[in-house]
Amino acid sequence: MPDDLGARLRAALAHAGTGSSDFDLNPGVVLPENRVLRPAAVLIGVQDSAVGPRVILTKRASHLHHHPGQIAFPGGRSDAGDADLTATALREASEEIGLPPDAAEVLGTLPAHETVTGFQVTPVLARISREFPARPEPGEVAEIFAVPLHHVTDPRHFRVERRIWRGQWRNYYTVPWGPYYIWGATARMLRALTDGMAR
Repeated sequence: MPDDLGARLRAALAHAGTGSSDFDLNPGVVLPENRVLRPAAVLIGVQDSAVGPRVILTKRASHLHHHPGQIAFPGGRSDAGDADLTATALREASEEIGLPPDAAEVLGTLPAHETVTGFQVTPVLARISREFPARPEPGEVAEIFAVPLHHVTDPRHFRVERRIWRGQWRNYYTVPWGPYYIWGATARMLRALTDGMAR
């Protein structure tokens, strides 16, 4: 991966904001001050390819209870055996897409993102240093694919849409690519990366 891209990714981490949430675009929502969030982490893996850097994403299996069929980063909740949230992201990426931990050069973390499902998700940004045989976890992942980094870090490609959630309108980011509808927490974390790279 070109060194200038590595510098841009590190600069995005340095210029990251103070955190985000699924409620960013809904200023009328008042969250309980005593809420307890469960720690989780995802891997934003940037892999070089013949057509340029790409971000690895998954499509969740349609039978899952939570977020079936949605586009997501590899990741999940923290386990007691994880040394930290970076270890969580690398473990989950190994389980969900078959990424060898030694193929990921961790650059750092973006500020945490709060989800409507009660998780505090830490996005771990990493460069994928080599090709690897992607292997979807049968129980959770229906598909592994990659989107051009330039597409999902271009502010012009983001849209704000809305739908009814628990009886109220909820606004959220989307950044569609081809047949893939990238929205919600995944799009919001990509937007945070985009904002950091733009500074």
